[in-house]
Amino acid sequence: MEWREQNGIGWLQAGLPGGGVAFSTRSAGSLKESHAAFAGALGLDPARVATARQVHGDRLVIHDGPPGEPVEADGHVLTAPGTAALVFTADCLPVAVAGPGGVAMLHCGWRGLAAGIVARGCEAVGATQAAIGPGIGPCCYEIGDEVLGAFAGLGDGVADGRRLDLSEVALRLLAGAGVEEVESAGLCTRCDPERFFSHRRDGGPGRQGGLAWTEAGD
Repeated sequence: MEWREQNGIGWLQAGLPGGGVAFSTRSAGSLKESHAAFAGALGLDPARVATARQVHGDRLVIHDGPPGEPVEADGHVLTAPGTAALVFTADCLPVAVAGPGGVAMLHCGWRGLAAGIVARGCEAVGATQAAIGPGIGPCCYEIGDEVLGAFAGLGDGVADGRRLDLSEVALRLLAGAGVEEVESAGLCTRCDPERFFSHRRDGGPGRQGGLAWTEAGD
């Protein structure tokens, strides 16, 4: 995963089998308002980037062509060449997984992780690789008994007292789905107001995100 910049917009980018993923920063503005500048910096047509109405669940939408109208979902599965999808985040994790069946872009808050969205995304594409973008870190994510209980089965090390490590949760769920090749940004959105929006810190509407794509066909 490496930092890239174009037209004053900076992002983290990772390669994936058959595609790639980019994780935005505040320099692209709030993607929920408009993702045109970010998509343009990546050389993608904004009109061909699929989005959804995120509800912190585990539903996936399959894209085998140009995007349709957004529906309620928290994950996108890209099965056709030259397709792209975006999830919005502001402390939740953007997680991209890829394999011979395509690329999936997942919005992973604690509810989606507990519901099994990682396993569903990995199964949909036969995932062999993954990339985890910036999200709230264990330094800042203090939670209650309900959330602790949801991940108790993952064993020691996912929480320190009442502070949950979402990235570690995602890593263990990916490993459980057979994905061992994983890049993780390791950046806390709440700790870094210059680069990232954070719902816990700001409470505002600003959103960065993860934008994944499949390579164009011949």
